Formats: sequence, structure tokens, C-alpha cells
Amino acid sequence: MAEHQKASAPANDGGLPDLAGAELAAAEKLFGDRLDLARRYVEHLATSGLERGLIGPREVPRLWSRHILNCAVIESEFAQGATVADVGSGAGLPGLCLALARPDLTMVLIEPLERRVVWLEEVVADLGLTNVRVFRVRAEQAVDLVNADYVTARAVSALSKLVPITLPLLGGSGTLVAIKGRSAAEEIEQAAKAIKKYRGRNPEVRVIGEGLLEEPTTVVRIAVDSA
Repeated sequence: MAEHQKASAPANDGGLPDLAGAELAAAEKLFGDRLDLARRYVEHLATSGLERGLIGPREVPRLWSRHILNCAVIESEFAQGATVADVGSGAGLPGLCLALARPDLTMVLIEPLERRVVWLEEVVADLGLTNVRVFRVRAEQAVDLVNADYVTARAVSALSKLVPITLPLLGGSGTLVAIKGRSAAEEIEQAAKAIKKYRGRNPEVRVIGEGLLEEPTTVVRIAVDSA
């Protein structure tokens, strides 16, 4: 109970990262009237998330630029009212960012480690996010639990290993939207056999947030069609 109280009431001692300038404008555009909730999520990351090892201390000053905005900007990739599975959710990146930016989405956070699941559940409860479910399970074991329209992941593994554990969650039809870096095109080439095996089609690299973020986000989209 004490652990829950610590996570649900992060104290702002003035040392937490905040927003200004272009980052503030981007956050206002992405989160709208839920920006205060996004700020509270950042407080959780910078306090209990740091204490419990979900993020490293060097990440705290760049939580907004490197993590929150980087994740939230991909909200444009998902259709209205869709169910999105976040594989290896960890500290809720990108799952909780998407839940905050797009309350119409149903977010399913898939995370195998208990300490991370406990933290995620505490944060979800504190933020009052009714569009989020958290499953403590490996992605390979979640196929019968989840039937998502989209599946997403960030910093989980190379695409050749990510495809076999994510595409089956789509139930034969849907789209993988994986946050990747500059090697995205190379990863697609290396994952060609896996993409074909799991009925993936039309893999493409997209850059999202140009003109909004100083460093736009790169994603790989892979469609799955049962036909």
C-alpha cells in the first residue's frame, strides 16, 4: 500500500522536467485538454519510475523530447476507436502516451515483468485512464487474450524478432506500427522472411512529426491481411 501511495502522489520539487517553447506547443497540440494528465504521467516517470528502475537517471531531463512527444506523435497512425496492443510496454512507452493523446483508443499494455506491471497499474489508476488494460504476460502468450486492430512497440527488439511476436496479435488482419530509428529500412530487409511468414505486406518507413518535433519519429508500418 505504501508503494502505491508513493506512485500515486508524485511530488513536484521543482527538479522535474517541464515544457517550454516548441515542445510546449507540440504537447498542447498532441494532448489538448489532457496535457495536465500527461504532465502527471511525466512526474510518475521522474519519481517512482526512476526509483523502481523503469527509466535511467539520464533520461529524466529529456523525458518530454525523447520519450513522451516521440511516442505521442504516432497517434495519427491509428483509426478512430481502434484497439492497440503495446508489446513490451515497460514504462508505458508508447502505450500510456497514446492513451493520453487518444482517449478514443483502447490500449492493451503487454508486459511480462511484475514490477513493471504493478507500476503501470498504479499509474493507470492514478490518472483515471479507463481506456487502458494491463496484462502481465509475454507477447507470445497473449495471442488468445488480445485481438488488436494495431500493435505497436518501442525499443523491444530488431524487426526480425519483433514481427513473430507482434503480428499474431492482429488475429489475421491489422497493422504493426513499430517505433524505430535510422536503421528502419535495413531492419525491414533483414526481416523479409519473417514478414512473409507471418503474412505481412507492404512494409514501409514513415517519418511522423516533421514541422512539429525537433526530432521527428520514425515508424515501420506492416499490414497484415488474411486474404
